[in-house]
Amino acid sequence: MSDDPTESNPDLYRVLFENERVRVLEYRDVPGDRTTPHSHPDSVMVTLADFDRKLMTGDQEREVSLTAGRATWMPAQSHAGENVGTTPSHSIFVELKEPGSSASMGSPPRSRTDRQRNGPRMVQVMMNDPKQILPFLVVGLGFLIMVLALLP
Repeated sequence: MSDDPTESNPDLYRVLFENERVRVLEYRDVPGDRTTPHSHPDSVMVTLADFDRKLMTGDQEREVSLTAGRATWMPAQSHAGENVGTTPSHSIFVELKEPGSSASMGSPPRSRTDRQRNGPRMVQVMMNDPKQILPFLVVGLGFLIMVLALLP
């Protein structure tokens, strides 16, 4: 079984945008809905509704309450989830694709040491060539416009 949430849970996740650097997913569910185990690479999650959720990883469980309008960093992870609240969930995930890294779908997440070692190099490349920043700005602006258009 695939660990890609759009394949393992296609009725809950849908791809809004994808290119070689990012994949943007929309997630919607209703109280009682559950996901099968799946993985996310390093991501930013934007919550568009208030909701309560139980996350399960192996034999560990934890409940979280999320509020609308928050952007949260999520390191690469595998989990299953359940909407344990009384309201529907609605979130946007911006999954990062790092060319040449193992953070892409289907590969184990990179270690913290790898991210620390490669992070400064990427910043240095971007600082030496400002044109390298343009794709990030364009994707960020497009994402912001998309999120604002989805808000009531």
